[in-house]
Amino acid sequence: MSDPIVVTETVSTLHVDFWQYFLNPYFWSGFMGWCVAQIIKMTRGAIRTKSLDFTYLMSTGGMPSAHSSLVVGIFISLGLGMGWANPFTIAASVVASITMFDAATVRRAAGLQARLLNKMTRQLFKEHRFSAKPLKEMLGHTRTEVLGGMITGTCVAIIVMNIWQKMGWPNL
Repeated sequence: MSDPIVVTETVSTLHVDFWQYFLNPYFWSGFMGWCVAQIIKMTRGAIRTKSLDFTYLMSTGGMPSAHSSLVVGIFISLGLGMGWANPFTIAASVVASITMFDAATVRRAAGLQARLLNKMTRQLFKEHRFSAKPLKEMLGHTRTEVLGGMITGTCVAIIVMNIWQKMGWPNL
């Protein structure tokens, strides 16, 4: 029989550890990669529609892929900060690959299916009395949108890591 697990950390230690999460460039590379991608989407939407729509900040789909930007930002910053052969960097590259593959295939297919179902629902509504809430069609990404997210995440990670190093901040 194994020994019971004993928790020796105090609440104050856990509190300090929680804030350490936000005091590293790997978090900020991913988070800022996501933010920049969403702001690019909002800007592109504002140019296209000539109105500012803040729903783009939380939207899925579109150019560039914010999910791709986030995971690539973390992967690139880990590579730059910890080395390309580091197990964390390798794990991040796998997660980034899976995320981008999923965005360009599975989620894209679900979005195309939603578009078809919405078209069928509209046709059915015209012929019969039927009400249905339309499905979200912007779920996945084209390969170009994923590539755009990849480039965005890479650029943001390089900028964040350079700023972090120049400022002499810890956790690098």
